[in-house]
Amino acid sequence: MALSGLEIYKMLPKTNCKDCGFPTCLAFAMKLAAKQAELKDCPHVTAEAAEKLEAASAPPIRLVEIQGGNGKLAVGNETVLFRHEKTFYHKPGLFLRVVDTLEPSAITESVKQANDFSVDYVGIDLHLDGFAVEAASGDAARFAAAVGAVTAISDRSLILLAPTPELAKAGLEAAKGRPLLYAANAENWQAMGEVAKAAGVPLVVSAADVDGLNELTGKLRELGLEDLVLDPQSLGYKDDLQAYTTLRRLALKKNLRSLGYPIISFPGAVEGGDETLLAAQYIAKYSGFVVLDTFNPATTYALLVLRENIFTDPQKPIQVQPGIYEINNPDPSAPLFVTTNFSITYFSVANEVEGSGLPGWLLVADAEGMSVLTAWAAGKFDAERIAKDVKNFGIEEKLNHKKLIIPGHVSVLSGELEEELPGWEIMVGPREAVDIGSYLKTMWPKGG
Repeated sequence: MALSGLEIYKMLPKTNCKDCGFPTCLAFAMKLAAKQAELKDCPHVTAEAAEKLEAASAPPIRLVEIQGGNGKLAVGNETVLFRHEKTFYHKPGLFLRVVDTLEPSAITESVKQANDFSVDYVGIDLHLDGFAVEAASGDAARFAAAVGAVTAISDRSLILLAPTPELAKAGLEAAKGRPLLYAANAENWQAMGEVAKAAGVPLVVSAADVDGLNELTGKLRELGLEDLVLDPQSLGYKDDLQAYTTLRRLALKKNLRSLGYPIISFPGAVEGGDETLLAAQYIAKYSGFVVLDTFNPATTYALLVLRENIFTDPQKPIQVQPGIYEINNPDPSAPLFVTTNFSITYFSVANEVEGSGLPGWLLVADAEGMSVLTAWAAGKFDAERIAKDVKNFGIEEKLNHKKLIIPGHVSVLSGELEEELPGWEIMVGPREAVDIGSYLKTMWPKGG
């Protein structure tokens, strides 16, 4: 149960030492209650009080981590229903289901194709997070072989879909890292719980309704299991939206710890449903693991982009790294453009230069992720900052000319830039990125 500011204050030293950065212990307590400060900021709190306060201030949804041969995936720790309230922290993992009834060659081909899929999106590498291997054959040896075939190709995280303890043990022995084990239900919860506890892996709890999930998590917690994942059993668009939202609200608003766990979903399991559309719904509301039955590069890309946009901090736009970028293998005589590090702005300019077929240099200035006009209006994209980046990134050493093309929307900077960069010619480019190609052919036919 979350504590009020006064309840937290009673457990603090009450010395008003200001070591936490606040004027009084009461002010610090109020900030703690509002989740605007961290307990570690107080160096004088007693161990007993710290234990109580940390338990009370733990995130309402537990953080669950799984790991493959290389790298890990963390989901949970969410604190809000809507991203604009604060932000979402941990993106849901996207997995491809692989059944062990396939021939080894088919497993290898399927996993390799999905594992090799990678797309650069505004400087971010988009790819699947792992594979869910299903023991559809019911044969422990075959299941273990399928898990081994997957890990031989991919070092990403695994979900082991094993309906019995015997199959689960076989899969765990063949797996690498720390997989997610699926699933404990009303019939096998104790046996599956013992397997998960012995292996030290998180366990999925599967039930058809909220009451069933609540009962099972309670039993598994008594066994000593804390890393749990909820499976409300996919039924359809409306039912799943209602179930997932109910689970999230009970965890966040009612602080019901027995349901404060990430959710796993299977969009391909809904009869008559569109797998991609359902997966998009689960990403938005509120799945932690999404298991796809089919791999299609086009739809996978769409889902990964959707996930990236939902799980960005709404107060921090997607940015690219400031620096100097080479487009179409430029030589020292190629033109030099400048823009901001707002991702959409960068890619608009870069794509148009690349599409023109002409080489160019692109200076990306640090404008705190704002677009050109917004950054200029906020004083984040001015002559002083641009000139500083020209010098810091050693641009003069790369060019045999001193010509800089600025966005047409900020043509007013040309005079100030000439003062900041003596000897440079400041050229005013087009107002819209789409006109860059024609601008280059007119203004830079042979060296500008």
